[in-house]
Amino acid sequence: MGSKFMELLLNAVKDGLLLGGFYGAISVGLTISFGLLDVVNIAHPIFIILGSYIAYVLNSTWGVDPLLAGLLPAPLFYWLGVAVYRVYYRSFERRGEESLRGLVFFFGILFLIEVSLIITYGVDYRLVSAGYIGRSLDLGGLSFAYRLLVPFLAGSLLTLALFLFLTRSFYGKAIMGVSQDRFALQLMGADPVKIKTIAFGLSIATTSLAGALLIIIGPVEPSVGRVYIGRVFAVVVLGGMGSVGGTLVAAIIVGVAESLTSIFVGPAWSEAVSFALLLLALAVRPSGLFGR
Repeated sequence: MGSKFMELLLNAVKDGLLLGGFYGAISVGLTISFGLLDVVNIAHPIFIILGSYIAYVLNSTWGVDPLLAGLLPAPLFYWLGVAVYRVYYRSFERRGEESLRGLVFFFGILFLIEVSLIITYGVDYRLVSAGYIGRSLDLGGLSFAYRLLVPFLAGSLLTLALFLFLTRSFYGKAIMGVSQDRFALQLMGADPVKIKTIAFGLSIATTSLAGALLIIIGPVEPSVGRVYIGRVFAVVVLGGMGSVGGTLVAAIIVGVAESLTSIFVGPAWSEAVSFALLLLALAVRPSGLFGR
C-alpha cells in the first residue's frame, strides 16, 4: 500500500512539474501585459488558441514540426499585438477609460477570434503529429511523456529568454522602468507609449509558441481557451505582478497542485485549484511570492 502511494505521489509531482513549465509559457506574456503594463488583457488565452490553430495548419498542410510552427508566426503575432495596443491606447488608455471599457474591448477581441475560428474550423478537436508525440523517456523508473516533456523544456527556455531580455537588454530595462515610473523614463529620453507598444507586442508574440505547445499536449477546439483564463491570471498574481521568475515558480506550484488534486481527489476538481490558489494569494499575500 505504501509503495503504491509513493508511486502515485512521484508520478503526480513529476507530471505537475512538466505541466508547470507549460503553464509558465502560457502565462509569461500576461506577466508582461498585466503585471508590467497594467493592461488587463482578458483575451490573452484566445491568442494562444489562435497560435494552436496556426500550428495545426502548418503541421497538417506542410508537415512542419509543431515547435517550428510555433516559432515561425511569432513575428506576425508581435505586429498583431502592436496593432491591438495602438487601438487600445488611442481609444481607451489615452482617455483614461481603460478600466471598464478597455476590459470590454479585450472581451470583444476574445469572442471575435473565437467565433472566427468556429466558423472556419468548426467545434471539432484538432491535433498535430510529430515523431515524439506518443513516445516517452524512461528514467529511474519514471516515464516522461514527450508530449509533456517538450512543452516543459520549450516553456522553461521561453521564460528564461524573456527574463534575460528584461534584465539585460536596453528595451527590457525600459519596459521594467515604464512599469515603475513612466515620468522618470521620459526624463531619460524614452517614449513610454513606444516602450509599452513594444512590450505588448512581445507579450502577444509569446502566445504563438505557447499555442503550439498547447496543441502538442493535446487536441484543441476554439472555446478551450476559456479554461485557461483563470489559470494564467492565477499564475501571474501568485508569482508576483511583473516577476518573470516568479511566474515560472508559480506555474510549477499550480501544475503540481492540479496534478496532485487530479490523482488523489478527482480530475473534476483540478480545474478549481488555480482559482483557489488565486483567492488564497489575494487573501494572504496580494503582492505574490516575488511581488514588489
